[in-house]
Formats: sequence, C-alpha cells, structure tokens
Amino acid sequence: MTGIDHTHDVALRSWVPEADGHPDFPIQNLPLGMFSVEDGAPRAGVAIGEHILDLPALLVAGLLAGEAARAAEAATGTALNQLLELGAGPRRALRARLSDLLRAGTPERDRVAQLLHGAASCTLHLPATIGDYTDFYVGIHHAENIGRQFRPDNPLLPNYKHVPIGYHGRASSIRPSGVPVRRPRGQAKASDAAAPTFGPSTRLDYELELGVWIGPGNDLGEPIPTGKAPAHVAGFCLLNDWSARDVQAWEYQPLGPFLSKNFASTISPWIITPEALSPFRIAQPPRPEGDPRPLPYLLDEADQAGGAFDLQLDVLLVTPSLREAGLAPHRISASNTRHMYWTVAQMVAHHTCGGCNLRPGDLLGTGTISGPDRDACGSLVEATLGGREPLRLASGEERRFLEDGDEVILRARGVRDGFASIGFGECRAVVLGAVA
Repeated sequence: MTGIDHTHDVALRSWVPEADGHPDFPIQNLPLGMFSVEDGAPRAGVAIGEHILDLPALLVAGLLAGEAARAAEAATGTALNQLLELGAGPRRALRARLSDLLRAGTPERDRVAQLLHGAASCTLHLPATIGDYTDFYVGIHHAENIGRQFRPDNPLLPNYKHVPIGYHGRASSIRPSGVPVRRPRGQAKASDAAAPTFGPSTRLDYELELGVWIGPGNDLGEPIPTGKAPAHVAGFCLLNDWSARDVQAWEYQPLGPFLSKNFASTISPWIITPEALSPFRIAQPPRPEGDPRPLPYLLDEADQAGGAFDLQLDVLLVTPSLREAGLAPHRISASNTRHMYWTVAQMVAHHTCGGCNLRPGDLLGTGTISGPDRDACGSLVEATLGGREPLRLASGEERRFLEDGDEVILRARGVRDGFASIGFGECRAVVLGAVA
C-alpha cells in the first residue's frame, strides 16, 4: 500500500503513558497542532496519548537534525503555516524522527520526557492562520436528502455529477473545538407569512464534514492537476459548519448561503497528516451505472485507485438534561467518508482549474457527509426530515433542531485490520443563546 512504512507498524509501542491503544493518538498517528500552557504564547506540539510534545523545545534540545529539524524550525512561530508550506518531504522526516523518539526502548526517553505536557492542562488553538475557506458539497447522500425535501422526483440538480459544487465561506469565524457558538440572528420568512422577520434562528443545525488543510500553494493562473493535488494537501481535521436553516431558506437564492453560515464554524484542533491516514486510503467507490464519467481534468488513475478514505464518522449530542442526569452523549448518526462522491484531489483540482491560487493554511470543507440510511445523516435537517419528525433522545427529550445549551460532538476514526486505529480528536462546541 502506498505510503506505508515502519511508522505504521501495528506492533509499535510507545513509552509515553496511555499512548498504546489510545482511541485517537497512539504513536501511529502523531498529529500536529498549536497549544499553550497557562498564559503562554501558542507553540507547536504533537499529540501522543494524553500528552503533547513541545516541538520547538525538541529542536532546542538538539534532538532533531536534517529535514526533521527544518520542519521543526518552520514551526517555531505562533501558527503552522510555514511548516505546511514545506510539503511532504520535511513533514515525513519529522514524523519518522518523532516515531523513533517516542517508541519504547528509545535511548533519548529521559530527554524527551521533560518536554511533554499533560494535554488536560493545555489550551489548544487553531493550528494555522486560515487565509481562505471554501466549502464543497461532495456528500451525495446529503445532497439527495436535501434535494428530496424540495424536489422529491428529482433531488439532484443536473450539474452535481459533473462538477464538484462549492462556495467560498468566511474564514474569520472558524474556531477550534471547545469554543462555544452563539446562536445567530438574521432574517427568516415562514412559508405562510407575508413578510420576513428578524431575530434568533429557530432552526439551528450542525453539519458533519471533513476539513482539508492546504500545504504548498500554487501561483495565480496555474491550475493544480488532479494527479498532483495530493502534494498540495497537508492534512485533515473534522469540521462542523453550523447552519441556520431558517435564515438559509430565505437568503440562499440566488447567490447561496450568507448569514446562515458565516457566524461560526468549528474544527478539531489537530492536523492529521496524510501519512497517518495512509492505511485508510481506499479506491474511490465506483459510480452507479449511468452516471457521467468525470471530465479529463478531474480524472486521474492513481486518484481513482487510492484517493478516497475509509473513516468512521460519528455525531453525538449532549443536552442540558442529559448532562444533569449524568447520561452519556446520545449518538445521533454514524457515517463514513466512503460516501464522498468526489475525492479531495478532485476538489483541489477543480478549485484551481480556473487559475485560483491556494495558499498554505487555506481550509477546504467537504460538505456534509451523510450515509444512505436515516441513522447516517450528517445534519438534523436530514435526520428529522426538515423538522417534521423529531429525534427522541435517551433522556426522553425530542429534538427537531438545536436548542440553547446543547453540545454537538463530532468524532472520526480510521479502523483497518492489521493496523493501529487512530482518531482525529473531538470537534465539539456548546450552543449559547443569541445576543439580546
């Protein structure tokens, strides 16, 4: 399998407490992020078990050399953009050296142990400065579910299977996991009302997405071919692209979402590298018979053979009542990245085919990833059929859309026989009431 090396060995063990078998961050993962201790400035770190390894301190200690040191030097600022820009070579060298330093039996254990911080005592930040954010719509079951509510006999518009649909979003309101989200206010119009009203959204929703971090960019006017797109991807995260459905229904024609989306997006704070996800790459699922063949600029043999991912996705909800009763989060849905109709490489290629330049730290969203079944919906508007059929929770409550105090949790996990399972860390946020 392409990209598999000794760092993926399922038998590899770490000396770091609780790292072996960790649901998200065993030694086979080693994601990158930004953290701070107490009131200190953000600094680069690597998640391992329930700890964070201080990357700049590792460099100062003289434990890195060559391309690995070059990667760490690029991560000495308050964001990882320069490291993302370096591309795969230095990133792979850093991963290999980190794996060696954190494995059981390494002679440098005592020196490295001094550079670990307990994750519980750290604050996590956005891993990079996000210059631009683009949201795609590649989850075909989500597109069909939404379209069916408006066009039961013809849910997909004619362009969907020919072009990766997307729109440019707002980067300034993206926040890391744990930061609360304020219920937005905006215009909405009931179907039987003569005029719109202004106030807090009453149909607040989440969207289960995969985030894609851009590494090396491209020059303005120079498209990135599909076959070369993987070299421009620096990693992945979870993305909750919160949506005010009532505001969206009133404003989206003719230009698409605006206030219904730009109030907040939440991402998981760790960048899961392409190298860590190598065991979970799969062939792009074949298109149903009769679907159009992608145009040549979107078609690459290697991408079709291994450009998709097999990642389990979960959405959980914690309501104030569940929290007060000490009940576990209620799992609303379980989906999988297999349900993406277009690959990440096709998204990058289409984004740049007209000459648009991407820059290190840009973020792409896949759009909501839903499965074919009712319990695999990546948003409440699908799971409740537009609010007509509420979900019943373990506490006896019902939910059509999110209420104040609700907390949404997204999780992702790669599972494959013969390999260690890895996760993304949680993407979670509590909904606060609207500004008075």
